[in-house]
Amino acid sequence: MFLQASKVEVGLPAWLELFGQTYTKSSDIKKRMLFVIAASQKNIQMQTGGPFAAAIFEANSGKLISLGVNLVTNQGLSVLHAEIVAITLAQRKLGSFDLSGHSSLDYELVTSTEPCAMCLGSIPWAGIRRVITGATDSDAREIGFDEGDKPDDWVGGLSLRGIKVINNIQRDEARFVLKSYLKAKGQIYNTDIG
Repeated sequence: MFLQASKVEVGLPAWLELFGQTYTKSSDIKKRMLFVIAASQKNIQMQTGGPFAAAIFEANSGKLISLGVNLVTNQGLSVLHAEIVAITLAQRKLGSFDLSGHSSLDYELVTSTEPCAMCLGSIPWAGIRRVITGATDSDAREIGFDEGDKPDDWVGGLSLRGIKVINNIQRDEARFVLKSYLKAKGQIYNTDIG
């Protein structure tokens, strides 16, 4: 007989809500990125997942909508990348799967590291209008993460869909977090796929 779970639940780290409350609204994308990078570092310190964080903000005002961290190892679910968690929380909070369809506001994804192949695919479907990244794909690969097969010109692909991308914001700080995860012997998962 076939049996499967009737519900999938995701537990968020206890510290995440309080950490989100420390954010001070800012129109400065560097300040927003530093907040996201600090969340990625906290995720390592609290041992609640991988070295990645992402948040959804109102692009113009800088208001924080949601904050996500990588929960793959903590929850045992490969899809729980920081971007997916942040997008999911924003969609629940705003009551729509399309963050561009029910508001005059544009929403942006600020992510500590460039999106992997899976997260890249979720960006246009979620209605994100701008993506801001810290560390690069190569920075993540350098410590052993498999980022999947992404188009060489993924930025151009998003641009064709009307999504602006700004890369390398506070890259050195974001790269430092990745290296600190490796130094702390954090679990590098999904390697040697193929």
